[in-house]
Amino acid sequence: MSEKSSHKKTQQGSVVSNGMDKSVVVLVERKVRHKLYGKYIRRRVKYMAHDPANECNVGDTVLIEECRPLSKNKRWLVRTIVERAV
Repeated sequence: MSEKSSHKKTQQGSVVSNGMDKSVVVLVERKVRHKLYGKYIRRRVKYMAHDPANECNVGDTVLIEECRPLSKNKRWLVRTIVERAV
């Protein structure tokens, strides 16, 4: 039997809310090139992520990974805290 290698999506963003128990809201920002004009535009998406140890604070930069649906809106899991907020 060979092991399956899971290729789960990961995103990096900053925590904008941690008011819930074991959940955080992460803002992921990416730059997209405009088709016609070529200018780079910022696109932002907010993801709810599972934080089982309640370690994240507002302003932290975190790495999130996709997982199975944990609730109505939570489909991401906090993997690591890349940088703590000052």
